[in-house]
Amino acid sequence: DPAQRRVRELAALSKRLQQVHPNVLAKVLKEGTLYQDEEIVAINKPYGLPVHGGPGIKNCITDVLPILAKMLENMKAEPLHLCHRLDKETTGVMVLARNKEVAEKIRLLFKTRQVEKIYWAISLGDPDPTEGIVEIPIVEKEVQSHQSHYKMTLAPNYRLSPEDGKVVKIRKNRNAESAVTRYRRLASSSACSLLELQPITGVKHQIRVHLAYGLGCPILGDHKYSHWSKLAPQKLPEITLKRLKLEQSKARHLPLHLHAHRLSLPLGQRIDLVCKPPLFFQKTLKKLDLDVANE
Repeated sequence: DPAQRRVRELAALSKRLQQVHPNVLAKVLKEGTLYQDEEIVAINKPYGLPVHGGPGIKNCITDVLPILAKMLENMKAEPLHLCHRLDKETTGVMVLARNKEVAEKIRLLFKTRQVEKIYWAISLGDPDPTEGIVEIPIVEKEVQSHQSHYKMTLAPNYRLSPEDGKVVKIRKNRNAESAVTRYRRLASSSACSLLELQPITGVKHQIRVHLAYGLGCPILGDHKYSHWSKLAPQKLPEITLKRLKLEQSKARHLPLHLHAHRLSLPLGQRIDLVCKPPLFFQKTLKKLDLDVANE
């Protein structure tokens, strides 16, 4: 079945990215360059490629920055610098700086929330209301299950009183970070939605947690945040499986459908960096009949 085959190809792609030669990887990133000037280089980050190294990680973006700089600058160039990070499974716009000073300047813009970030995600279900702001603090917790693991989760400042159902303010969790995400539905079909997201803050896994636990609409392919107490493949609605020509038993191979679609940087004048979603994301939109003609 072609759909199953494509899913297997994606899983294999992530593994292959760990086996390619760093020069090949740098070349792929160079070909995906979205923009460059004397201060920055914007690349299209591929799926499954980590930004930083770690145990069992042979290839990451950080390691190939010196090679990429040389490829872009004809052999004599200082390495490029990271300005921000994206999760391993997230695709899309990523900004690199040509020197330390520019990198510091851009990191400060991110920190002081002057960079406008727009993401696209395909979610399960339909957020209610269809647009709004999720403003719930996030904290990291250990999940006690047959396989203990850590997850980011919500730490709300309010709860409903069991006696009369009124909203009561509760003491703030000292370790929680405030997190704010704007969202807007662009299309919905086949029990899924295409959402445009604007994270105002930059907490780890913020969009994934706010969608899954705040709106009850986890991102398609987000197996980590589709359940709280266990690590298990996402359970998909019948119509979604049918449209994707997928069996539930193969759902664990579905990639995370979260894409950094646009970044707007105030560097002198505003620089707008736009990157269209990867092929697998576009194919999913087509299969689920999520029409974004209006974008």
